[in-house]
Amino acid sequence: METILHLKGLYGGYLLNKPVLKDLHFSVAKGEMVGLIGLNGAGKSTTIKHILGLMKPQKGSIEVLGQTLGDRTPGHRTSIGYVPESPELYEELTIREHLELTAMAYGLDRQIYEERAGRLAELFSMQDKLGSFSGHLSKGMRQKVMIMNAFLVEPPLYIIDEPFLGLDPLGIRSLLELMVSFKRAGAGFLISSHILSTIENYCERFVVLHRGVIVAQGTLEEIRAAAGMPGASLDNVFFELVGGGGKG
Repeated sequence: METILHLKGLYGGYLLNKPVLKDLHFSVAKGEMVGLIGLNGAGKSTTIKHILGLMKPQKGSIEVLGQTLGDRTPGHRTSIGYVPESPELYEELTIREHLELTAMAYGLDRQIYEERAGRLAELFSMQDKLGSFSGHLSKGMRQKVMIMNAFLVEPPLYIIDEPFLGLDPLGIRSLLELMVSFKRAGAGFLISSHILSTIENYCERFVVLHRGVIVAQGTLEEIRAAAGMPGASLDNVFFELVGGGGKG
């Protein structure tokens, strides 16, 4: 499979010569979902910030579609759709204006924008909210706006951080269905989530991060083998790798 995202020997963090991330090697392929899992403070958010270009690697490299982040190529950021854990919106803009701003930033044709925006609004039951200001929305609705903006662009790579927080059951189902449809069309996903029972059913591979180090990665069967727990759930395997088993 064609590789969309590739981290090679990544060291990084907030203080020079004191890396939080240590020698990270993993990839996301076209049409693949990869779960990035770890305890609070494991380095998941720091990893994501490096991929987005918000932090500079101290060592190693990050490639998106074969282009190294350090090259500062214009296509790097437009190749990534990002859904953060906490919705960040402009309170003085309506939902429609957020979507229009995203379409303008990515150069979407008006007709394409309207078709995609209408489809996403219907999927997340937001048609009657498009004229509402973001400051008047619940956290769940604000999260839906962030999701709609990311999927409006249809980039080859999605970075999704705790996507299910604040969503109601219907919203979670709509998001999962959307992710599956885009994956089938060839998009790659890196998903950070603590809801292991959900991502177990959707991700092809997993990266288990603990204290800035990858303690296991691969398919569920492969990380089960690493933990010595054949047939176990992802939740139990994760606990064995980062907690109960004393590894990492």
